Amino acid sequence: MDPIIGLGAVALMGAAATIAGASEDLESDVGSQSNPNSQVQLAPQMSYPHRIYNKAISGEPPSNALLCTISATVATVFLNAGLSAIFSIAVGAFFGALVHGTYSVTSFLGRPASQRRFKQPVYLDILRSHTPVIMGYAFITAFFIVGLSYVMNTVLLHPFPLPLLAFIWGIAVGAIGSSTGDVHYGAEREFQNVEFGAGLNAANSGNIVRIAESGLRNGMDNSWFCAKFGGPVTGIAFGMVVFLGTWITVVFDPLKGDLVGWYSIAAGLIIVLILILWNRQIEISARNMFGPYKEDDTEATA
Repeated sequence: MDPIIGLGAVALMGAAATIAGASEDLESDVGSQSNPNSQVQLAPQMSYPHRIYNKAISGEPPSNALLCTISATVATVFLNAGLSAIFSIAVGAFFGALVHGTYSVTSFLGRPASQRRFKQPVYLDILRSHTPVIMGYAFITAFFIVGLSYVMNTVLLHPFPLPLLAFIWGIAVGAIGSSTGDVHYGAEREFQNVEFGAGLNAANSGNIVRIAESGLRNGMDNSWFCAKFGGPVTGIAFGMVVFLGTWITVVFDPLKGDLVGWYSIAAGLIIVLILILWNRQIEISARNMFGPYKEDDTEATA
């Protein structure tokens, strides 16, 4: 394969992954899925009823793996029928979004209904307004995940079939959404009344911020907030994973010899080391700029 074509494909995959990562995080913010959802689920039991969409079909990795695998499977059927790639991927993403929306509705209706004893209402207007947005974000995520998997399968000639590649990348984008996006949603949005870096004290469990900029807070407000930083930074994180991970094997193709394979491993270790040191410097800078990290204001920060 021509290295220029390979690098172009890697760049396209990185761009698609960036969009998919951002949309995946914002979808989980609208629906309150993954880690922060535990606090949304707990709030009524602590006498804090709310108007935040409460679904958490499952953890983000398996949920997105299912979404992307269904989309890729449907897309494969249409591709085998001789239809264009763009049309096939779009139809597949549409069916994946329908399944995702169905699970979202049943989850939303089941969770608040089970909390009736804690005076948590089931807001049908929240169901009607949020579910289409959740499905829209799910469609974008599935479309670009299946798209980058298709490029990987057809241009980079990866041996795995399209649904399996989409399954793997679906798990990856969900895991990055949980590890990266949740920080800026759970810590900075749901607990704005807690000191920066203080962590969540047991006494604050379920005491989520329920008042928005105008009226009572809902999942749309969370998504609006996270679109400023949490969503984009999640997209960048996933885009870097896809681009850097694939770039290594394109530049240092292990098929060209055992020594070249070791070059790819060394390049990967160097990239990881650079990112670790960079992340440490960012953390120290954040502590010094926005600290303290402890409840006692008199203590110096690191």
